[in-house]
Amino acid sequence: MRVDWQGEIEAAAERIRPYVQQTPVLQSRGFGLAYPLELKLEHMQHTGSFKARGAFNTLLSREVPAAGLVAASGGNHGAAVAYAAHQLGHRARIYVPEMAGPAKILLIERAGADLQVVPGAYANALEMAQAYEAETGAMQVHAYDAPATVAGQGSCFAEWQAQGLQADTLLIAVGGGGLISGALAWFQGARKIVAVEPETSCALNAALAAGQPADVEVSGVAANALGAKRIGNICFELATAQGVTSLTVPDSAITQAQTALWREHRILVEPAGATALAALMCGAYQPEPGERIAVLICGGNIAPDPLG
Repeated sequence: MRVDWQGEIEAAAERIRPYVQQTPVLQSRGFGLAYPLELKLEHMQHTGSFKARGAFNTLLSREVPAAGLVAASGGNHGAAVAYAAHQLGHRARIYVPEMAGPAKILLIERAGADLQVVPGAYANALEMAQAYEAETGAMQVHAYDAPATVAGQGSCFAEWQAQGLQADTLLIAVGGGGLISGALAWFQGARKIVAVEPETSCALNAALAAGQPADVEVSGVAANALGAKRIGNICFELATAQGVTSLTVPDSAITQAQTALWREHRILVEPAGATALAALMCGAYQPEPGERIAVLICGGNIAPDPLG
């Protein structure tokens, strides 16, 4: 069945408006680049990432059962679901892998969720969450591969467009694919979308090369945010249909971009939040003359917490 994505995103934006922040946009001529950049500062969203958008849209568009909510997360999604659940008066159980790190684990705890830390990576947390869903009847809030999640994330791009986005090309970091799916679903080919992944956590890049989603090994500095073992089906279908450009960058480029964001603009982000910018700084993506470029800064939950 064909989805009216733009209609779904418009409805999501209206639905979640009272609960999310309108995040600012910054024009920059820094980073040693010969062209200006437009940055969308989505790391300033509630709980430090875009994930609150999809979480609120899911909870507000479905009836939550008495058993409450369950979610698996590398950290940011879990914090967003925990926050949204608390704001809307629902109980939530969140499964996170140990690799989420203490800063993100503490963020979820502070939001009041029933937190379960499990050995391994995101895929292991997802298995536990699915088992809990089957056992209790709790509502699963998927981190990326669900229409309500994608529509919620798409509201970021509807908002950006309303803020006067001029760019021809947007660079977006990819983990499981919910955020870039929102961009592809909203713009429908009207702007070029470039997917940027770490070399050691590149589920979309591997799926496009193989012609189908496939499991990948996950590691590296951004693995606790971009470490999906397999790309979501929604993302794969949208990316394939629109011929998305897919790039990978080394960890060294990500950490250099992370440092540059702080030095240039005093923007403090986690590695995932700097991954899209890394593709420009290391030359993995080289714009054509006159091509207008924008970068989404997606997450700010740096570890360790610099203020403790």
